Amino acid sequence: MKLLNSVQTPWRLTLIPHGEVVNKRFDPHTVAELEAGGYRSIPATVPGNFELDLVEAGIAPDPYEGQNAWLFRQYEDRHLWYTTSFSTADAKAEGYVDRFLRFEGIDTVADIYLNGSLLGHTENMLIEHEFSVDGLLREENELLIHIFPTAIESRKYPLSAGNMGTRYNWDALYIRKPGHMFGWDIMPRLVSGGIWRSVSLVQKPKERIEQFYLMTLMLKNGNSQAKLRVFFEVHTDESDLSSLKLTLEGVCGESHFYQEHELIHTCGDFRFVLEEPCLWYPRNAGEPSLYHVTVRLWRDGVLRDEKTFRFGIRTVELVRTSTTDQEGNGEFLFKINGKKIFCMGTNWVPLDAFPSRGEARLRSALDMLCDLGCNMVRCWGGNVYERDAFYDFCDEHGIMVWQDFGMACAFYPQGPDFAEKIYQEAVSVIKRLRSHACLVLWAGDNECDIVYRSIGDPNQNILTRKILPHALQEHDVVRPYLPSSPYVDEEAFRTHKPISEDHLWGPRDYFKGNYYGTSVCHFASEIGYHGCPSPDSLACFIPQKSLWPITDANDVPNDDWICHATEVQSGLKGPYAKRINLMINQVRTLFGVQSDDLNLFAKESQISQAEADKFFIEHFRLTKWRRTGILWWNLIDGWPQISDAVVDWYYCKKLAYHYIKRSQASLCLMFDEPFEDKLSLYAVNDLAVSQCFDYTVLDVTNDTVVAQGSATVEGDTSVPILSLPFDGTYRFLYIRWQNDIGTRGDNHYITKSLGISAEQYLADIKKIGYDTFEGFEA
Repeated sequence: MKLLNSVQTPWRLTLIPHGEVVNKRFDPHTVAELEAGGYRSIPATVPGNFELDLVEAGIAPDPYEGQNAWLFRQYEDRHLWYTTSFSTADAKAEGYVDRFLRFEGIDTVADIYLNGSLLGHTENMLIEHEFSVDGLLREENELLIHIFPTAIESRKYPLSAGNMGTRYNWDALYIRKPGHMFGWDIMPRLVSGGIWRSVSLVQKPKERIEQFYLMTLMLKNGNSQAKLRVFFEVHTDESDLSSLKLTLEGVCGESHFYQEHELIHTCGDFRFVLEEPCLWYPRNAGEPSLYHVTVRLWRDGVLRDEKTFRFGIRTVELVRTSTTDQEGNGEFLFKINGKKIFCMGTNWVPLDAFPSRGEARLRSALDMLCDLGCNMVRCWGGNVYERDAFYDFCDEHGIMVWQDFGMACAFYPQGPDFAEKIYQEAVSVIKRLRSHACLVLWAGDNECDIVYRSIGDPNQNILTRKILPHALQEHDVVRPYLPSSPYVDEEAFRTHKPISEDHLWGPRDYFKGNYYGTSVCHFASEIGYHGCPSPDSLACFIPQKSLWPITDANDVPNDDWICHATEVQSGLKGPYAKRINLMINQVRTLFGVQSDDLNLFAKESQISQAEADKFFIEHFRLTKWRRTGILWWNLIDGWPQISDAVVDWYYCKKLAYHYIKRSQASLCLMFDEPFEDKLSLYAVNDLAVSQCFDYTVLDVTNDTVVAQGSATVEGDTSVPILSLPFDGTYRFLYIRWQNDIGTRGDNHYITKSLGISAEQYLADIKKIGYDTFEGFEA
């Protein structure tokens, strides 16, 4: 493989407004024709996004500072021409016959010319594109890629009154690129364009393995036997298949399997049973065992092709009812290898507003998942499909992946042309990801059922009820599928009863208020609360003059703060500016007043977020197995903003990060809300084995020991271990424990969380070392 990224091969970029392209009928197919137009070109980074090249060239300002993001709407009509040249041997390498140019990501509608000839056309940013170049390659080659302006291209496609979208996303409905790039409540509108993932020249053997899918059909006899199935497809131009053979070998510790299969056809399958398999389990439930697998294609004993991958043997089941009620008569439960799993984790959103920069931020974010004790992550439908390294990491660390397909908060076109786009995208994504043990659920979209429910029956959506199930039936039959999240199936639509899995946003008011405290869903796949970034981080993207005060006398935020609430325009005309006042009101709810100092206000906001996220997680864990999972929103910002993320774009952790880490410990002691003048202390154990521990409860405010003792909690249970009297006054309770093998843990609980004193709270957390405020003045 020969990489054609800008590190290896210099690229140039030319931008021309749409009006000039149309008026001049400018349509160059070669570099010479492009240069003859007399337009300026600048150095380009591949992988990259064109806005970043403009910043690097000094043409545009940093879009992440001040109100600069709003300036980039002027570039939405630009045609982009990327050009480069590369050398290759004139003769084909021995043993190879097929050469391809592989584009892992082009954003979005593009024509690709190789040596002046049209090589291919793309219309989907979210998947890989590959084109045969045999017969077109020369010793010296010229590559020109014309990327059309998305905002203009989107006007070509028909939409109707039956379609729905958020205010800034109507031009996203027919274009296959992530919705967040058009403006979202967590992302600025930076529609962008470019070659955002790697470009490479690849060579493939004459006879090769095109597809190889190893899957677990079932576990039998107490999980002591695994029934496995292989599907394969090979490519060959030879008519004789009689001497072609596949071999399959896998090793995990002492476990080993080996199979041979002689080919009758270029596609086929075979099955086998593995005794005493090593099984893949998610975090807390067991080891995430992975087999190192090698599949080889032979002809007459000569190796033709070889592929290696890792494979986890496991089964996954989603036990789900449509609706539920106050008594919990319903279910939304994942089982891995027949074992019930309580899911804790986060929603995975874009790591950067410019998708080309996500890879550089990937490992740091993934390490945080482990640090926080997450065993599930939900890949949100407004994002790109993550890189292979993401799924590899989750395989290795026992983190289950809930994967949305790339649709969110809209009702998309239902015609055959768009349906075919979705089908082809799904097939590409399914084939790429289906071998990962971590992937436990496909979901059709994010919140599209909820969006359409306001005007019609979401069960008429052919994309999620017919097209995607068909793609999965053909290419991945061993995983559950959820048409939407939340899913409004026919029963839920007809009865309007509460659904078993839900996104708990509601009024975003008091975090222990009626909405959150009385929710009856079994699984919350979205829930969150605002937290202000630290003053140090704020100073990196909001000008000094606008840092404080945030609002004027009428509670109207200034434009710099509004811009970083991801509003697309100044003032309060759009839907997202309200996020600033939302954050301020949450502070006022908790403390009764709002501080007149930025440093203290930011701390108060982070306390509000931390206590809210802590409450959400513990509320669900305390009621295990009445409730079965919570995925909070979200881990890390994709640009500098005011948000629910617990880590800002600069990797500065908010207080909530540390509270979540304690609340998600596999053994955690936590207080339930008061009931009949009593406070109950629970022990929640997510490990499969019972744990014995000693504990102490202290009243930090009064420096007194409230309770201490010893207890045992069985595996995978939540049990009350202590009851204390409650008189309604503010008390800061600190809980610490140590189990019988010396592992320590700690947690806290405040008995009152309305109108509390910020000074008292800060003094209390300082006593126990919980005042972990990063990016603040000492």
